[in-house]
Amino acid sequence: MMFTGIIEGVGKIKKISKNTKNQSAIQMTVDLGMNAKGLKIGQSVALNGVCLTAIKLSKSNCIFEMIEETTKKTDLGNLKAGDIVNIERSLKYNGRLEGHFVLGHIDGVGIIKKIQNKSKEVQVWFEIPKNLSKYVVEKGSISVDGISLTVVDVKNNLASVCLIPHTVQMTNFKIKNVGDKLNIETDILGKYILK
Repeated sequence: MMFTGIIEGVGKIKKISKNTKNQSAIQMTVDLGMNAKGLKIGQSVALNGVCLTAIKLSKSNCIFEMIEETTKKTDLGNLKAGDIVNIERSLKYNGRLEGHFVLGHIDGVGIIKKIQNKSKEVQVWFEIPKNLSKYVVEKGSISVDGISLTVVDVKNNLASVCLIPHTVQMTNFKIKNVGDKLNIETDILGKYILK
């Protein structure tokens, strides 16, 4: 499955619980709203940039299962009922690629260090894990909580991105604060080039 980092809306977590058959797995019920339309069991959805599989559907509510690796390596393990998540359905093969190639495989978790509200944009500075810094370059692509963004500045282990008002309103960034965690996926093309 592949994504583009163009968020289609937000969903609300309704419930998080252990799987009764597999105690190491966590089930998360999310109200996808209009984004549940046409979704089928077995299809992939990116929640805050993490590729998950729909395992059960009931109207606009969808249950996703997360293994221990997912809860440890992403911020999804810290979420609770009532939290808001970014939603992107997987890219159709005949679809338009408007962001960049996003796989939904999180490389690490960053922490918001500064939010600067400007007249026509919001600049967000976040700390990136040291092992990812080689993949983060100015004017390069990055996925932050599933949003395809352009890196504005890089200073040591800090990077910044700018969001236009539309992006803030369409995503969970409208409720983000300093200290909040972000799922980071660096650009797959940069990884192949360095390899």
